[in-house]
Amino acid sequence: MIVTARPTGRASKPSLPRHSDRSFRSLIMSNAVQPFSIRIPQADLDDLVDRLARTRWPDADTVQDGSQGPQSNRIRALAQRWQDGYDWRATEKLLNGWGSSRTVIDGLGIHFLHVRSPVSDATPLLLTHGWPGSVLEFRDVIGPLSDPYAHGGDASDAFHLVIPALPGFGFSDKPTEPGWGVGRTASAWGVLMQRLGYGDRWMAQGGDWGAAVTTALAHMRMPGLAGIHLNMVMTQPTPEERANATPAEQQMLDDAARYDRDYSGYMKLQCTRPQSLAFALADSPVGLASWIYALFQDVSDCDGQPERVILLDHLIDDIMLYWLPNAGPSSARFYWEAAREMRQGMPSSPVPLPAGISMFPGEQVRLSRRWAEARFADLRYFGEAASGGHFAAMENAETFVEHVRATFRAI
Repeated sequence: MIVTARPTGRASKPSLPRHSDRSFRSLIMSNAVQPFSIRIPQADLDDLVDRLARTRWPDADTVQDGSQGPQSNRIRALAQRWQDGYDWRATEKLLNGWGSSRTVIDGLGIHFLHVRSPVSDATPLLLTHGWPGSVLEFRDVIGPLSDPYAHGGDASDAFHLVIPALPGFGFSDKPTEPGWGVGRTASAWGVLMQRLGYGDRWMAQGGDWGAAVTTALAHMRMPGLAGIHLNMVMTQPTPEERANATPAEQQMLDDAARYDRDYSGYMKLQCTRPQSLAFALADSPVGLASWIYALFQDVSDCDGQPERVILLDHLIDDIMLYWLPNAGPSSARFYWEAAREMRQGMPSSPVPLPAGISMFPGEQVRLSRRWAEARFADLRYFGEAASGGHFAAMENAETFVEHVRATFRAI
């Protein structure tokens, strides 16, 4: 998660990459899509268990809450489950059953899940995760979105789902050169949708970095993209909006200030010196787990106890998509890349395509409908959930699905 400057409303040239029609077509056709069967060697799993067993634990917390970060007893409980009872092979089978695939775009291998709906004319929908999430953020919404009739819904709400892992995340390749930030990722996602044959008309959804990429897609007017849905909007209110805030908006300002003051240390480190953290994330599974757990603790709607709203095994699944491919360091560098982009300037005009927004109460960075209307040229839907936080699809899948459907019905 990161907070960006608010669009001023003045039109400006977006500093996002653009392709000529010719170069875009050549990218689409240059590499085939291949099935990608995930099969982690047993030796890697045995090494993980051995590392967990040999953890050198820190001394005990000096407080009885999460104000210093993850509490030792919670991380010890996670590590114990990770060693004894957790089943990676079940998750591996799940991922492979969701059309695990891979293709090379702009020189980088991209891993993605491709879940085709049984409804042949379903709308293609691109879902993009953030940090410290993964393609498994969407595990509980894949069924309802792709096969709504089987989940008590209407077949007209069916989607073909494309769920890519961000560059340097999960089983996507790790960039070996600077430049793979939000804009370049958005360009790659446009190529991916064209390459899959979805170029005529498709939708996109995202939260966290997925929201940034999805917003960039809209600003770039990516071919075929008809509308977007966000469960987080990266923005800051103007001085005028701050001065005229309603009580509800003032609470949003207070929560955002608390996030910046108390919870954003990880972001500032990863934006400036990600490599200083990389060695610990690559070498220590418990170190990686605690770094990731801290965000689930701080920005989900859980009163500091993420296991209350997300199954512990699902948290471990998410951590595994950083540990197994050694993606902790490369995912942290995504922040550094995005920070450089933002210093160079991002689009300041309102988002031009039809859009829907969902606000979940546990999200630390929220905005009101009237603030949203100043930032989106064609806001078709604005929904407020009764529960859930930053990891909306994991915490409140039912409402997430309802809001996504409502947005794209309106479009």
